[in-house]
Amino acid sequence: MVAFILSIIITIMLIGMILAYMKRRPADAHLSWGEAMLGAMFVFLLLFWVYGVVPHQWLTWADNELNWRSDKLFVGLGAIFEAQEYGGSIPFTITYVAIRDVIAVAIYGIAIGGNIALWMMWQNRGKAKRRTEELSSFGRPLIREGTEVKKD
Repeated sequence: MVAFILSIIITIMLIGMILAYMKRRPADAHLSWGEAMLGAMFVFLLLFWVYGVVPHQWLTWADNELNWRSDKLFVGLGAIFEAQEYGGSIPFTITYVAIRDVIAVAIYGIAIGGNIALWMMWQNRGKAKRRTEELSSFGRPLIREGTEVKKD
């Protein structure tokens, strides 16, 4: 459990380092060869960590300390997920290994969603936010009659 939680904490720290650097680095700054190699190495480390270490630590924890085996059946609270062959209402058997694997797939899904979100944030840094006010055909903001314009 400690190794799994520590792997998640390290993941959060690595992502935090990217977010901090993203706020500091201008979007139009030139990139040197050394900076590109260091950035590529850091991204490789993050991807290795998120897609390799974190799921491995989850599977190791579930197999060893939680003792989720294929002969251990999941029945849920009040036996609502009990299989028909054992007197329940579900037409299939759910084992803890299946739940372990579904959680591992969910870890990968969260990782790929976070991967896409981080790349979008990186690519869109430095871009101006869209204006929410209505513009005229000349590109000027429209002001309704009877409203005051505050000048600072």
